[in-house]
Amino acid sequence: MARKPAQTTGRLSASPPRVAALAAFALLGLGTSSASAWVHYRLLRDPTYTSVCDVSSTVSCTDAYASAYGSLAGVPVAVVGVWFFVLVLGLIVLCRRSPTAAPNLPGYVFAMSTVGLAVVLYLAYASFFVLNAVCVLCVGTYLAVIGLFVTSGAATKVPMTSLPSRAIGDLRTLVHTPAALMATLAVAVAAVAGAAFFPEQPVGAHVEAATARPTETLAAPPQEIPASALQQLEQMLAQSPRVPIMVPKDGAAVLLVKFNDYQCPPCRQTYMEYKPVLARYEQQHPGKVKLVTKDYPLDPECNSLAPGGGHAAACEAAVAVRLAREKGRSLAMEEWLFANQATVTPASVREAARTVGNVADFEARYPTTLELVRADIAQGGQLQVRGTPTFFMNGIRLPNLPAEFLDAAIAFELKRNQQ
Repeated sequence: MARKPAQTTGRLSASPPRVAALAAFALLGLGTSSASAWVHYRLLRDPTYTSVCDVSSTVSCTDAYASAYGSLAGVPVAVVGVWFFVLVLGLIVLCRRSPTAAPNLPGYVFAMSTVGLAVVLYLAYASFFVLNAVCVLCVGTYLAVIGLFVTSGAATKVPMTSLPSRAIGDLRTLVHTPAALMATLAVAVAAVAGAAFFPEQPVGAHVEAATARPTETLAAPPQEIPASALQQLEQMLAQSPRVPIMVPKDGAAVLLVKFNDYQCPPCRQTYMEYKPVLARYEQQHPGKVKLVTKDYPLDPECNSLAPGGGHAAACEAAVAVRLAREKGRSLAMEEWLFANQATVTPASVREAARTVGNVADFEARYPTTLELVRADIAQGGQLQVRGTPTFFMNGIRLPNLPAEFLDAAIAFELKRNQQ
């Protein structure tokens, strides 16, 4: 016996508690995605901003937003999330006011949340397994999408194959309802304005490796700077623009970010010269000065922004240090790479990763770890890094300073933050 088609009634096909649950999950998602968008905006506008959700090196929103997964076609993923949840809430309001559209609400939300679920599962994988970071606000958004998917799936009564024709009918109704049409247009305009409101991240059209680098010299202890030179340095720092560097500060007053290549001689030089300066600040001002090394290997194998780079083992070196860090051997791995910089090869780096870094699964983990290196390279591209080493101090791009000038620059920035 043929089954009769479902009757369209003026009542929601989902029970009031389930409709309320849909609204609650949509509100949760709107809250967490709005908070994420605000944090992302602050990070782009203020290089000294520290997010409240940057709890540790593992629990960090900044790492997620700064990665290649933080934006979609130049639009922050958090803003896309705001659009998604506003649309769900709009559907709930419109369908509750329309007798003909009411039975279709769970189906619409289920179709949207199916796509949303695929997106958040991908982002969750990227966050947990690629970036090794937990974004608390992102997790709230993931849970909201999962809640919408499960609740709407259980409440859907109409055949999903009939949803396109039902949507066309409901759109016709929407067009002939002035109040609903104006509300929809207002939401669309607000969505576009929200994306335009975000500051653009600077992206270089084509970033190449610098061919001219300073001659390497022996490391020397910091020396006293003449008063005139110190005054010029402080004027330069006070007048220099600050660009957003989306790296967690972990409570530090001075954040130094170094874009590094382990086969770059000036990178080795600054590594050796700056080490005693940073060690002294750590002893005298514990936790106030933080150095973060970002990978920017001048090797076209992993860096498409340096097609002419000739450092054939630089990608392997960056991966070796990352994997050695998990074993507590990153310092030893860095020391070995810089000490053997003139003779390293991809094969010797792989062997050193095993013997120096205690890394037993280098080959198996190389492809996935290389994606983390590429994320650093992408950030370097946004900041228009053109050679190594490139240093930023609280968003100020620094020239390659002698150790005594870096010492004075850090002192100046510490004093500025205490005022």
